[in-house]
Amino acid sequence: MKHIKHQWRVTKYNPTFRDEHGYYTLIEEWTSPSDIGETFDGNELTLDDYLRVEEAYINSAIAFMEESGIQSVRVLGLEGSITEEDRASFLYESEFEGVVLKEDSLVDLDALHLIMKMVLRDFIWCQLYDGDQFFIHFGTDYYMYVGSHVNCPAAIEWSATHGLFVESEPSPYGISEEDAIWEIGWNDLDSESKILVGKEDVTGIPLDGCRRIFHHSADHPVTGAFDIPREEKEFFQRYLKHQMNFDLYEYRLWGGD
Repeated sequence: MKHIKHQWRVTKYNPTFRDEHGYYTLIEEWTSPSDIGETFDGNELTLDDYLRVEEAYINSAIAFMEESGIQSVRVLGLEGSITEEDRASFLYESEFEGVVLKEDSLVDLDALHLIMKMVLRDFIWCQLYDGDQFFIHFGTDYYMYVGSHVNCPAAIEWSATHGLFVESEPSPYGISEEDAIWEIGWNDLDSESKILVGKEDVTGIPLDGCRRIFHHSADHPVTGAFDIPREEKEFFQRYLKHQMNFDLYEYRLWGGD
């Protein structure tokens, strides 16, 4: 994903107010749905105001996707799920319950719309991708990055006419297999805190084997954190100096930069 040719930062933040290092200099800007009801630059952020911007982000991402010829994307790096606390939020929608949230699951446009809502509302976090053709990344402070194998002038124009700013900027969240590192960590089996007690870098680990074990598609970069099954001890042990002991520890493979 890191090497996708065209990449953009798509946000509500006017680049006129960025300094020479790219930092946004206006302090009074809302950055999260938790800011609804607060006042910024003398104006209250209402629910309607927030929803209007949220919908612009989602439809902008879909415009880039459609112009790129992409019909569906996969979920990458999934974190979190809908909780009882989320269900009590005024931003919760019952339609969220019908979305299958699973790492590397393939989602169409209808599910994608709901997934992006959940991410923007801080209920879950994930990236969305289609191999080396397309991605949607959501960052902190209501930042969104889109990458495509083709230029998308129509999507850029659509975004601009709906109050968003599109800047040519690589995603800081992208990583390719060539740049990724992998490590295996372990914690005490009986510990409720799940504090890491040891870790070790692994090199030469065959990613196709990892994809088989974790039931990932051929496009999955094996980035993120994945629980290692006890029955796969022999596969992973050959890449570790530490002697794996599933009676004492839980093991997890982590891939990233």
